[in-house]
This record gives sequence, C-alpha cells and structure tokens, in this order.
Amino acid sequence: MPAHQLPKHAKGQSGLPTARGIRRACSKELYRARKRLKLYIAPELVHKGEELYCQKVGANLLWISENHSNRKALCDWWDTEVSQELAELWEVDQTQLCAAFRQSFGG
Repeated sequence: MPAHQLPKHAKGQSGLPTARGIRRACSKELYRARKRLKLYIAPELVHKGEELYCQKVGANLLWISENHSNRKALCDWWDTEVSQELAELWEVDQTQLCAAFRQSFGG
C-alpha cells in the first residue's frame, strides 16, 4: 500500500525503533529503576550504565521488538542479560536492582 494511503498512525513506522528512541527509552527505564533503589549513583556511572544497556538492546533488537508487548519476557531478558553487569558497574546488589527494574518496568 502506498504511503499516502496509509492511516495517519501507521505513517513512518518501520517496526523497529530508532537509535534515539532506544537511548531515550533505556535512559528512562534506568532512571525509574534508580529511583526505586533509593541509592546515589555517580553521573558518570549512570552514563556508562545507559551505554551498556543500549548496547545490549541493540544487540537483541529483533527479539525485543518482537516481544515489545510482553513485559514479563522483557524483564526476564533484562535479569539475565543486563542486570549482572549493571550491578557490578554500579556496585549494587543484583537482586535489589532486578526487583527495582521489574517494579518500575511493570513486568
């Protein structure tokens, strides 16, 4: 179907998020998890954590976009793929970080 015949809400949607969208979403998700941890994390560590998370999302982008509506599966993926490295980087307990992320993300 040509672009001029698509409904307004479907124009410009390729199905995969842009790099900017990924960075913004990762930043928001980690911000919400940090709020629930109630711990101070230095800004440079926060930035490194966001970069790490964005790289992991980029590496698994197809699977994540296929499961975008399954929050439980996305949280399970985050627990196994991201949480350990992020907990080591931020020097926090991994189980607390996983619980904070799951609570903030809704999975």
